[in-house]
Amino acid sequence: MITPPPPPVSPRRVAALAAAVCLLAAGCSASGDTSDSAASAGKAGGAGLRIALITHAPDGDTFWDLVQKGAEAAAAKDGVELTYAGDPDAAGQAELVRDAVREKVDGIAVTLAKPQAMRGPVAAAKAAGIPVVGLNSGIDSWQSGGLLEFFGQDESVAGQAVGDKLDALHARHALCVIHERGNVALEARCAGVKKTFGGETENLYVEGTDTKAVAAAITAQLRQDPTVDEVVTNGAQFALTAVASVKDAGSKARVATFDLNKDLVKAVESGAVEFAVDQQPYLQGYLAVDSLWLYRTNGNVSGGGVAPVLTGPAFVTKANVDAVARFAANGTR
Repeated sequence: MITPPPPPVSPRRVAALAAAVCLLAAGCSASGDTSDSAASAGKAGGAGLRIALITHAPDGDTFWDLVQKGAEAAAAKDGVELTYAGDPDAAGQAELVRDAVREKVDGIAVTLAKPQAMRGPVAAAKAAGIPVVGLNSGIDSWQSGGLLEFFGQDESVAGQAVGDKLDALHARHALCVIHERGNVALEARCAGVKKTFGGETENLYVEGTDTKAVAAAITAQLRQDPTVDEVVTNGAQFALTAVASVKDAGSKARVATFDLNKDLVKAVESGAVEFAVDQQPYLQGYLAVDSLWLYRTNGNVSGGGVAPVLTGPAFVTKANVDAVARFAANGTR
């Protein structure tokens, strides 16, 4: 049973969260069709609502730039104030959520890369009457964790689709590179690959915050085992690193990846990367913020609170990459 939304908290200036980038969305220009009447309706309906988007993003990861851009676009449309913060450390991310609760924001969107760490902060938000939605990571944990809605892809299904794709490409030995140990989404992807792929699947754990270390680890593994004929990464930037590692190792392995950005699009166009699985991070950020506005202003709950809203997976290959290339160039895919 879905509880009715609590009344909006009286608007007041929100303090910046630690490491946050704060913006007043009503003063920003929205992307897409923004007629005066639509913009006015959004601002009036937003009534000064303040929303916090808190992720497990590390510094410098372009994937999360796409999530943030989508969130900013929704905030501008809806006339709400958006605060964004990220911390790859589970304890740090949990503290950011607690900060948002103490600030008495009107809604929180959060990723659940390490769901157990978020249970306490989410419970505190609920106790304070603050609705919380999930995005990107934690599709298997959002309901049990007490979240209202979830926006993302089923990582296990995405991984299984990649396994089938590798079979179709006649691969025999896949190296699945996990750049953050303990991240449930990345683990689920590689487990999904292993479930359906007819060849051998081997996981390689690397320190994703150190690009040189990632490159060295992949190169060493390829040199050690020349039977690896497919490297599957879990992020666009890691795919590009893997392409260089394949060359350095003198390997004939091909590269495929989860996730997309404008540089990866070029690699798919050139054939350096076979394919990418797009979960549409811009859409995840947009829907998470927009859903909180809809809940606070109209009591809407996407999926009825019992089903996630899926944003992927979709394969981007050399055959269809042109369809997304111009959006990637604009920084929204």
